[in-house]
Amino acid sequence: MRWALADGWTLTQRYLAHLARRPARLATVVAFPILMVLIFAYLLGGGMSVPGGGSYREFLMPGMFAMTMAFGLSGTMIAVLDDAAKGVTDRFRSLPMAPSAVLTGRVAADLMNAVLALAVLLGCGFAVGWRPHGSFGETCAALALLLLLRTALVWAGIYLGLLTSDASMVTLAQTLEFPFGFLSSAFVATATMPPWLGTVAEWNPLSSTVTAARVLFGNPGAAGTSWVSAHAVPMAVAWPLVLLAVFVPLSVRRYRRLGN
Repeated sequence: MRWALADGWTLTQRYLAHLARRPARLATVVAFPILMVLIFAYLLGGGMSVPGGGSYREFLMPGMFAMTMAFGLSGTMIAVLDDAAKGVTDRFRSLPMAPSAVLTGRVAADLMNAVLALAVLLGCGFAVGWRPHGSFGETCAALALLLLLRTALVWAGIYLGLLTSDASMVTLAQTLEFPFGFLSSAFVATATMPPWLGTVAEWNPLSSTVTAARVLFGNPGAAGTSWVSAHAVPMAVAWPLVLLAVFVPLSVRRYRRLGN
């Protein structure tokens, strides 16, 4: 275990060093969510209403936090495909190192990246008028749920990146991220949607995390009539755990079978 942890930390440092040498990619990770906040808060927010009343900007920010976590899927796919195309993954597999280190190092590095992006977005939220109204413990719990979702989606990105060598699949994943995000409660309340569409949106795993974050932050728009909305916090734990139960073993198995 100590060997695996040491190797995993070494590869985490490698991934972070590569990110530091590519400031344009880091700036994109941070700048795009800020741009989305400004668009929705100042350009589109005037036409948005929050059922039950309240500030749309406070309604918006938990959704933006969750969307930023969702972007980790395609970002991880890009990194995994890049290493595979350059032959780095094959060299790692030939070295006397813990096989798990390549995967755990990637996950740890991405989580550090996610913490940075989340910190910047929190600052942006404060700048546009968002505030957490829950206790310190509830605020920390909301942030933990966001990072749990990111962890699950990173493992999904690792598996998809190992599964294909076609870079166009990344474009497909990035394209699907937006319908996945918009078909949720991230930007508009599901109560404003047609009933059948609202039901689909409420059962979107992203919606559970968004609603749970609103509940824990004390932001408006958390109330819902469906079972999944009423149990948003446990569902925000259950959905990522299901994804982890599926994609962690699939990723490990796929990594072991590379080249076969």
